[in-house]
Amino acid sequence: MTTPSSRRGPSSRPLTPRQLKALHLAATGHTHQQIAGQLGIAASSVGKFHTEIFRKLGAKSMPHAVHLAWQSGILRRERHGDHAGYAAHHYRGETPCDLCKAGERKYRNDRRNQTKEQAA
Repeated sequence: MTTPSSRRGPSSRPLTPRQLKALHLAATGHTHQQIAGQLGIAASSVGKFHTEIFRKLGAKSMPHAVHLAWQSGILRRERHGDHAGYAAHHYRGETPCDLCKAGERKYRNDRRNQTKEQAA
């Protein structure tokens, strides 16, 4: 019998900003010691961050977590400052940054103008 605590698979809770930073640092090749320095935590605590990231993403390892994060748009650099970046912020449960808000406004204005041109 599967209980909620033993259930495997992605969590519906988004990654926290510190978990996102830890994931990004791991994805760019930083060691536990370097990640700990960036986050201001003990190196032994980095493993706990990674375990929580794995659980939330439904990953089995850090390479798997990075793969899932890239695949879902969580780590994609090009997803910043445009409609996709705005949507990625919402997916992660964040308030979109000003750059992504501006990108979303431009996207909506462009779509509105396209609709007006097609109607004319």
